[in-house]
Amino acid sequence: MFRNFWNVSFRQLDRVNNPGLPLVSVVIPCRNEGKWIGPCLESILANDYPRERLEILVVDGMSDDETRKALRPFMEQDASVKLLDNPKKTTPAALNVGIAAARGEIIMRMDAHYQYATDYVSQLVSWLERSGADNVGGCLIMGPAKETAIARAIAIGVSHPLGIGNAYYRIGASEPRWVDTVPFGCYRKEVFVRIGLFDEELVRNQDIELNLRLRRAGGKILLVPDVVLYGHARESLSKLCRMYYQYGYFNPLVIKKLGGRVTLRQTATPAFVASLLVCGLCAIWFPLAAWLLTAIFVAYGVPVLIASAAVARKHGISCGLAMCAVFPALHLSHGLGCLKGLIDWIVLRRKMKDGGGAIPLTR
Repeated sequence: MFRNFWNVSFRQLDRVNNPGLPLVSVVIPCRNEGKWIGPCLESILANDYPRERLEILVVDGMSDDETRKALRPFMEQDASVKLLDNPKKTTPAALNVGIAAARGEIIMRMDAHYQYATDYVSQLVSWLERSGADNVGGCLIMGPAKETAIARAIAIGVSHPLGIGNAYYRIGASEPRWVDTVPFGCYRKEVFVRIGLFDEELVRNQDIELNLRLRRAGGKILLVPDVVLYGHARESLSKLCRMYYQYGYFNPLVIKKLGGRVTLRQTATPAFVASLLVCGLCAIWFPLAAWLLTAIFVAYGVPVLIASAAVARKHGISCGLAMCAVFPALHLSHGLGCLKGLIDWIVLRRKMKDGGGAIPLTR
């Protein structure tokens, strides 16, 4: 129903319904993205949205690599590309700096690590204008960072239902649908006036918290699966584990800030890891715990083997074998991060400013 009703091209919308297109402010937080910021900006500038109705604000966290050097030619060639400083060096702080400086009535949050389809801006603006949503977003298409079996398996795993659950912006959808969150997002600027800016204590998961806060305030978030952005997954298991540990670590803080509301997806990995730890410890003294631990391994291992076999049939045996490591790496790292965050944020009630809850952040 959605697709049939809204199947109007951007140019039709421009010509017939919307002769005065809104000014769009693209906000890109970045730090040490010298390798990626160029391709990212090239993809944005290649979009079909009128250049005079677009400003691109790159908010840099005082990069000490080649990021600013890579930015210079874009700023020299196109006045719509501007550089802003982010002395706090974190993503939510960068987003808030960009929103404060933005002139547009629509704020489009993008990431320097991705490239965007040529109709990405125009389609999201069209859907935002015509759907009544407060935030719209598209689907992530993840490719391997390297042509190795493990890199290919990681790219598959972070877009697989067994890997990340029912996150439709990763696993895809057959038609536009209302969701809890989307990647990055295209917002009406008044949203930030109504519900506030990004929470700067959440150096990870800030998009999720803001979108859940928006939903709680009565806002609507629309996922448009035909609108896509392209990125590269982590290249190694160690990098994958570090990133998903961080995602998990800040999960309890998001729950705490939102008054304790928890979804099944948020509890799945910490419950899994906790059950392994408890049963493993108790198995030393209680035979029943050993049987229960075995049952957990079987209940988890069978779906992993089935999914890995399906990947092997489609992508090759080496990739399928690698999947047997990718799924546990995803779940265990995220679950352990959640449990550590639960201890720090909920039990010990630590705060970021105390330094006790902080962990090293990685790309």
